[in-house]
Amino acid sequence: CSGAMHSLPLFHRIAGARVVVVGEGEMAAAKARLVERAGGIPCPETEAHYARLAFVALEDGHAAQTAALRLKRMGLLVNVADRPELCDFTLPSVLDRDPVLVAVSTGGASAGLAKHLRLRLEAILPQSLGALASGLSAARDRIRARYPDGDTRRRAIDAALQEGGRLDPFEPASAEGVDGWLDRTRADDGAQVVDVTLASDDPEDLTIRQARALGRADTVLHDPQVPETILIRARADAARAPLPAETPASGLTVILRRS
Repeated sequence: CSGAMHSLPLFHRIAGARVVVVGEGEMAAAKARLVERAGGIPCPETEAHYARLAFVALEDGHAAQTAALRLKRMGLLVNVADRPELCDFTLPSVLDRDPVLVAVSTGGASAGLAKHLRLRLEAILPQSLGALASGLSAARDRIRARYPDGDTRRRAIDAALQEGGRLDPFEPASAEGVDGWLDRTRADDGAQVVDVTLASDDPEDLTIRQARALGRADTVLHDPQVPETILIRARADAARAPLPAETPASGLTVILRRS
């Protein structure tokens, strides 16, 4: 279908869990190091009955396929190095700003491309991202107490984290600003409407401001002819309705009209 993803992105917790690594040499060693970095315990195939995941790092294609099929029959999800057609899951290129993880994947199409996209992101995402995430986590109870209603809480957090907001993730000082944000005078959380007349049916023609508004919208009202390729730029949990429709009394509403 239009806009379909090649994979479902997931972050799998493996701390303390066995993960099978089949192979020898640097390729297998690299997989074992990755497992250990995530808190997992690399183990041989003889311990596969304790594991849920497996990495196969064998140069010989036939041997790699045989090992993968054997492990899959045991119920494990398997990644086979350099053989995306045999993989139940693929490994993204990961940017680590603990506890923030940014993963870039091409679905096995080009590990090199994923790597260089990650390197570009490394250059623009500040080291303070992890501290900001930890600060927000530590303040979770205070945030819930300040904004008991879920929709109001989400709008307040969105406003703080947007470009130029009090907790703009691209501003290093934001990592120290969570308490100040919570202590400020309550902002107006009333209704907001952004009316967009589309230049075309191509999502690449959205302006940066329009794309950001879609990404933050609580509700999207749209002409029936607006294509799905544009509508999926909105949050997955945003309410949608074709025009004509009544504008909600609260939250951010984006209205999409065809020119």
